[in-house]
Amino acid sequence: MGNWVYECEKCGCTEYERDQFQAAGGNFAKLFDVQNKKFITISCVECGYTELYKAETSRGMNVLDFLGN
Repeated sequence: MGNWVYECEKCGCTEYERDQFQAAGGNFAKLFDVQNKKFITISCVECGYTELYKAETSRGMNVLDFLGN
């Protein structure tokens, strides 16, 4: 990412929080409760505006998630 500088599109604040979440995609994933879609969130600490970015998921993590359910 290099020297990436965040600036909120809504209020101009330069402070943010980073988080991530996973979601199921497709019928197979929903049937077996496999969360095979991963997203990174960047949220402005001032106004709460949040941007989503799709992240790469590994097959190994998907298998471990499946076996853990």
